[in-house]
Amino acid sequence: MLTEAFPRLQTLPAVKYIRQFFSSGWFAALVTVLMACSELFGLEIAVMSLYLFFGFAITLLCDDVLGVVPMVCCGYMLFSAENNPGKFPDALFSQPRGQFALFYIVAVICVLLLGRLVSMLLERKKRGVPKLTLGFAVLGAAYLLGGLLSPYYDGRTVLMGFVQIAALSGFYFYFYYTIRWENVKKGYLPLVVTIIGIGMLAEVAGMYFNEGVLREDGTINRVALFTGWGIYNNVGCMMAMCMPAPVYFAVKNKNGWLYTLLCVLFYAGVLLTQSRGAMLFGSVVFLGCVLTILIASRERERIFNAVTIALLAAAAIICYFVFRQSLEKVFGSVIDQGMNDAARFNTWKACWERFREYPFFGVGFYKTPGTLLIENGMYTEFVEGTPEGTFLSLRAHNTFFQLITTGGSVALAAYLLHRVQTLIICLRRPNVEKFTLALCVSAMLLTSMVDCHVFNMGPGLMYSVLLLFGEKSEKSQA
Repeated sequence: MLTEAFPRLQTLPAVKYIRQFFSSGWFAALVTVLMACSELFGLEIAVMSLYLFFGFAITLLCDDVLGVVPMVCCGYMLFSAENNPGKFPDALFSQPRGQFALFYIVAVICVLLLGRLVSMLLERKKRGVPKLTLGFAVLGAAYLLGGLLSPYYDGRTVLMGFVQIAALSGFYFYFYYTIRWENVKKGYLPLVVTIIGIGMLAEVAGMYFNEGVLREDGTINRVALFTGWGIYNNVGCMMAMCMPAPVYFAVKNKNGWLYTLLCVLFYAGVLLTQSRGAMLFGSVVFLGCVLTILIASRERERIFNAVTIALLAAAAIICYFVFRQSLEKVFGSVIDQGMNDAARFNTWKACWERFREYPFFGVGFYKTPGTLLIENGMYTEFVEGTPEGTFLSLRAHNTFFQLITTGGSVALAAYLLHRVQTLIICLRRPNVEKFTLALCVSAMLLTSMVDCHVFNMGPGLMYSVLLLFGEKSEKSQA
């Protein structure tokens, strides 16, 4: 905004360097390092203050807000385990000073982003309409109407519906109008997500230093694996969403086998989260990554990638037999769970009954059945609905059952429309970048078959960015 008001600023070398830095992978790396340090060492206020400073610099001096993209993707994951209010009642964000600091920083960032949006809308003569507008609009309406015609429809469920659709689509629309897409480099978002994946590996490793993780018998208690922004299931989803990003560079870059190694390392990170859903469906996505690398890479690079994958597969088999007992200790909690459904079947049965009672608009977010984790963590308890006085609603741990219960057949039809639109974009004018980002999205959608990530606000932020960059890759990549 400042450079538009004073055009001479754009000619200054310092401003040119600032713009180059904020649109580079180096800035994404800085944002990711700060995210990991915040989560590992409880530096949320300091890191968010730095994010705010970066926001000022980007909105005032840069040509667009491309530099905000890494902060949007990382912002959800910077909260530390030690400041998790759900685990520790005296944590920072359970106290007024922490809540005020968080509210103040987020409010100022929102004002900056809104101001930049207005300035760019006024500047542009041709604005266009994003391709997923209809699907998001219909889905948003279905969320807002969830529970209509039932006795449970009230202002609280409408507010939750608004929060849900805003998290899922807000930055899709925002970045559509505030990024100069003709200047975005090919592979920008795969690079950002790859860098974030490295930061996620640090957070996964950090979970193993939580109190109570290592039992006296040397086994791992996966219930103690948590961060300030989610338990092992949440971390597993985000790690799985980052896993396909290196595929783009494994296919496109010289010495792409190094990125194949990184993709395998990310897959190991998914396994170490010990989230059964992420381990299962992350394996499916990983297979898609391997096939993409082997099919899309060319000539000499394909040979190197194939040899790398073969050697890693052989090493994994050898390690399994050599270190079998140690691996059984590490993954003891997962083995103990076995095929335990963690009250999901009871939840889905109750969801179906609610849907039969109110088939058109469902019962809203707060009367949708869900599950609560028991203290010992070996199973979960079925709950009929969200307790009074709680803002975050319980989830059904399955996208289909969540939709039909929360918004009935209307919400299901709206979601299917949105899904069809995303599939059309994925299949039209295919390219490596688009397919890589589609794999990232599929990790979220697949794990949500047994979990609730589509209705967790954090993954929705990255989801909206992935969809938009996939859509725009049609023009940015030949």
